[in-house]
Amino acid sequence: MLKPWLLEIEHQLLPQLELYSEQPYEPIVVHYIPKPWKLLGSGNYAAVLMHPDYADLVVKVYAPGRPGIEEETEVYRRLGKHPAYSECLYAGDNYLVLRRLTGVTLYKCLQRGLPIPRQVIKDIDEALAYATSRGLNPHDVHGKNVMMKDGRGLVVDVSDFLKHEYCPMWDDLKNAYDRFYFTWVRKVPIPNFALNVVRRSYRKWKKFRRTRGTI
Repeated sequence: MLKPWLLEIEHQLLPQLELYSEQPYEPIVVHYIPKPWKLLGSGNYAAVLMHPDYADLVVKVYAPGRPGIEEETEVYRRLGKHPAYSECLYAGDNYLVLRRLTGVTLYKCLQRGLPIPRQVIKDIDEALAYATSRGLNPHDVHGKNVMMKDGRGLVVDVSDFLKHEYCPMWDDLKNAYDRFYFTWVRKVPIPNFALNVVRRSYRKWKKFRRTRGTI
């Protein structure tokens, strides 16, 4: 017997959801979502949605022609159950049903001036080490992909954990936390424009390091 949430996905959400890949290198576009489903976010490959009757679950639907669902399914298979990660409860042809993680991203913590305890950084460090022990390579781990809840750290996005190249994002974030954040700006809200300046500057610096062969 199919679970009620699976029936909702197969018979209500997927037949009516209008999800498009309009430009190959741009985020996907969501044109229509059937009620009462809600869009939680969208990225380059997929949209994440939830149903109010099943608030502890999210559905990640990949847009037509966008790759990655097989790789992400494999990542969750290797991770199994871990408190800092979500868990894949079901894999369809073009969607995943995941245990919902709630909290505040570290990026939003900076915006709101919410203190980020060192325990959060330690939890994420340990979670990434666990992923490495499972044959994965943590990749694209930055302030919008990690969260804090009740003073503990969570890793939200694992879709790129099968990539092979080294990604310096988390190490750079930890260095910034130690050198600047913990000393100077723990409880000071940072305006969005300032965070965007930092983000753009980091991208230019990373590109410079790559051309110099330092990463």
